[in-house]
Amino acid sequence: MKKITTCFLALFATALMATAQTPAEQKAWNAYMTPGDTHAMLAKSDGMWNTALKMWMEPGKPPTESKGTAENKMILGGRYQQSTYKGDFMGMPFEGQGTLAYDNKRKVFINSWIDNMGTGIMIMEGKWNAATKTINFTGKQTDPLTGAMMPCRETFKIIDDNTQMMTMWCTQKGKEMKTMEITFTR
Repeated sequence: MKKITTCFLALFATALMATAQTPAEQKAWNAYMTPGDTHAMLAKSDGMWNTALKMWMEPGKPPTESKGTAENKMILGGRYQQSTYKGDFMGMPFEGQGTLAYDNKRKVFINSWIDNMGTGIMIMEGKWNAATKTINFTGKQTDPLTGAMMPCRETFKIIDDNTQMMTMWCTQKGKEMKTMEITFTR
């Protein structure tokens, strides 16, 4: 199935490129598909990271804390960064996978996340703030209690070459609450 999907996508991309007949259309397509400076910035985060995770289950209560690792690697010719997370949460194994993209045309970051604590996919979009070295994401994820889509936001901050921080807030019953903070170090 994976080979069929890969072949289909390659044929689809080839067909789209073939429809770009004019030099301007070909130039636009090449600009869209070519990794740039932003992708090079993402690649600086490739490698193994140690993580310190804090999860808040209720407002005003202390967080649950755990340790883990994250491995980042650029994939598909440097166009996307794949992140694989392994750790534990409340005595259970916790694993997740994320994909971080930068859409050259829309000038926006797109982040997807899946893990073994759910069956949905969280998708967020955000812009880079060069002054604070932060990507500010917004999106939605499934609320396991109601099944409704729950607004979420996330900040991803590059503190220095060896330290990063991700903080997440979700809105339940009309109230936003800090739910997670991960410090990445290497």
